[in-house]
Amino acid sequence: MERLIVNDRIRTSRIPARLDLAQSGTGLVLGLFMWVHMLLVASILLGKGAFNFVAKTMELSFLSDTGHGYPSAVFFAVLGVFSLFIIHAALGVRKFPISWKQHTIIRSQMGMMNHSDTNLWYWQVVTGFIMFFLGSAHLFIMLTHPGQIDPYLSADRVFSSTMWPLYLVLLVCVELHGTIGLYRLCMKWGWFGGKDPVKSREKLKMIKNRATIFFLVIGLLALLVFFIIGWRHSDRVGEPYNSGHTTVEAPAITGTQPEAVTEVESSEAAPALSGDHGKPDANDHRTANEE
Repeated sequence: MERLIVNDRIRTSRIPARLDLAQSGTGLVLGLFMWVHMLLVASILLGKGAFNFVAKTMELSFLSDTGHGYPSAVFFAVLGVFSLFIIHAALGVRKFPISWKQHTIIRSQMGMMNHSDTNLWYWQVVTGFIMFFLGSAHLFIMLTHPGQIDPYLSADRVFSSTMWPLYLVLLVCVELHGTIGLYRLCMKWGWFGGKDPVKSREKLKMIKNRATIFFLVIGLLALLVFFIIGWRHSDRVGEPYNSGHTTVEAPAITGTQPEAVTEVESSEAAPALSGDHGKPDANDHRTANEE
């Protein structure tokens, strides 16, 4: 709790604590969501069909008679994530240095203390600031194009729409910010503390580092695959992915159909008939006799 001075009287307020709780809650939801989101996006590493299956499942295609799904489901999901994103950013900006002087003081103190967790907090602030702009752009695109998520259309955005620099920077910021945030949540609220706080801290740091490397690697590989698919698809920009294969089945031959087929083939192979009621031309008889 923090102290507030109201009419020359010192009073305690629970508002900052409640805001911290709300910030931690939204951060936890967004951090876990980003891990799941990255795993789903990485399905492109298994092939275009796997990614298309994931995208259609997110559109609830299994509830659709046609199998096309409902893009509105993606719209509302993105809207919910976007709302949490804005709320979390508004709560987090309370602790940002609001002037260059404050930033200089913080950097000076960080140099004197050389405290690893304080350095992590600083990187969390920097990546969070970058994410506010790049993440908002990405979420707005998804919000306005909820039905355009498939291997080709997503790859077209990466390559042909030149969105890959934005996604590259956003990927690094998201993974650093998310893993640091989840680690600091565990430390702040005493989760997984164990009997030895020092060993628990080191273990959580090890998990954080490994999670960061893992999600960065699969994210970079997925972005590279989308880039290659978009490059190969650059001559057909805007053409969606079609997982179906059109096959023309031969009609079943029953009854007198073989004779009908024979007649059609015979009539096609027969010489051209003259206009005199289908009678053969006399020249054809002479030619046959001469042979």
